Parts: sequence; structure tokens; C-alpha cells
Amino acid sequence: MTISPVQKRELSSVLVFSKEVKQALDERRPVVALESTIISHGMPYPKNIETAKSVEAAIREKGVVPATIAVIDGKIRVGLSDSDLEFLGQPNPAKTLMKLSRRDLAYALATRASGATTVAATMICAEIAGIQVFATGGIGGVHRGAEKTLDISADLQELAKTRVVVVCAGVKSILDIGLTLEVLETLGVPVFGYQTNIFPSFFSRESSFKVEYRFDHPAEIASVMNYQERLGLQGGLLIVNPIPQEHEIPHELMEKEIQKALELAHQKGIQGKAVTPFLLGTLVAMTQGKSLEANIALIHNNARLAAGLALAIHQA
Repeated sequence: MTISPVQKRELSSVLVFSKEVKQALDERRPVVALESTIISHGMPYPKNIETAKSVEAAIREKGVVPATIAVIDGKIRVGLSDSDLEFLGQPNPAKTLMKLSRRDLAYALATRASGATTVAATMICAEIAGIQVFATGGIGGVHRGAEKTLDISADLQELAKTRVVVVCAGVKSILDIGLTLEVLETLGVPVFGYQTNIFPSFFSRESSFKVEYRFDHPAEIASVMNYQERLGLQGGLLIVNPIPQEHEIPHELMEKEIQKALELAHQKGIQGKAVTPFLLGTLVAMTQGKSLEANIALIHNNARLAAGLALAIHQA
């Protein structure tokens, strides 16, 4: 996806920047995009808001500006205030908050709705805003049992279309890593391991899958981005960054809990967009909060790497 200057002007009425983000972009300083579904659908209150603020602080500590993205009252908000974060994160049964992917964005703008952006929607909004680097926890992918359900995240297609670098700890652990990697290869999405030869499994640094290419320094990734643009290649890059060793949960242990959570979701008839939030919440209970602690640690780790990458791009 390439956004022309004309399209950007046409979107000016629905694209709202925070003062901090606008100033950074105007001055061509490094900015890192952050998604908002982690706040609304990924963590319990108040940990979700605490994490959102601390992740933004970790990026600022690197001399980079964070830009958390959401849609509020039909406006794409690039950079959120504390009150915006509270709005997204506080539980309120009367509040209608959409989970926005590619298919939902236009509807949300047209109906002046509010919603949190997934990886796919955040990538789209980041490219429109002129932000090249995006940090998240884990991307969506091919769900287990997809040969029957055809449940494949739009995140994978977006990586093939939208020129944004995504830093993550792999795919969410509840997904099928092998099939996700096959789809990414089919779509031509470059996948790079940061200081690892193994594709991490979100909560763990280990899995049975490898990455073909490894980089140990952000400047090397910035160089690939440069050639991606010079070649006119569509799509982004996926950087997998293993969770810090002191925070990981052993892969075998986590896999047992995931199987239990998947069976529970099946028994309850939970499907579609509701699956991931249900499973993540169930895992928090099953692991007595350890999965939540690991999730927070890996998000911070990815944010710090994304900030370093944004700096490397700026300095190139």
C-alpha cells in the first residue's frame, strides 16, 4: 500500500495527531507506532493502562516519540492522551468499542465509531501518518485448526501490502507457528530474527522453527528497509525479538496450558475476534498471572528495539 499526497490531504479531516507526534514528524525525528488492542482487549484493567504508559515511557527514554494509535469518535488518533488511554482501557459495559482490522476502518470512520486498532489497522494508520516502525507484542497468524475454520489473521496480508516494519515476539502463542510461517513465505514477507536463529513462541524464546535470516544490530535492519524501498517492493518487514530470558515461560509448560484454554474455548463456542482475548485472559488465570507478567516484559523489550531501529533509520 502506498499513500499519495492527495490521499493524505483527503484524510486530513479524520487524521488527528497529538502535539508531540506532529512536532516529531514535522521535524523528521524518529517515531514508533503502538497498537491499542493491547489496551482494550489484551490485558486486564488497570494493568493495561499502566503498561501502555510505561511502554511509551520506555520509548521516550531512547529519545524517540511513541505514537499509540486508535480510532475515537470517527477520527484516527495518532498519539493518545492519558484520558484517551483511560477511555480505551477502563471496563464499561455500556461502552461500544470496536476491535478494528483492515475491514473495519472505513466503517468506523463513516459511522463515527470508536475502536482499538489491531496490528493490521495500526500498520495502515502508521503508513498514512508517515511512521515507519511499529512495536507490538505478537502478531496474529494462522489459528490452530485453520484447515477447518479458515481462521487466518488479516495481519499477514497487511504485512505483504503495507511498508511498515513490525517488531514483535513472534505470533501469539495460541496460534500455529508453522502454518503462519508458510503463509508469510507465500506472501513474500521477509522475516528476520533479532539476535536469534529461532522463531520465538511469544512467551518462550524457543520453538521448533527457525528463521532464515538473523541480524544483531538495528542498523542492519535499517539497511534492508532502505533496499526494500529502493527496489519498490510492497509490504513490510517482520522482526522477531525473543522475550528476555529471565521473563520467559518454558515452551512445553505453556503449550499444556494453551491446549487446556483452547479446549475451554471450544466448549464455550467462542469464535472469531473473541477467541484471542478469551484465550489470553484464560491463560492469565491458569498461570496465576505469570503469562501477564511475561506479556508485559516482551512488549517493553519490543518497544526498546523498535526505538533503536527508528533511531538507526533516522541516522542512516
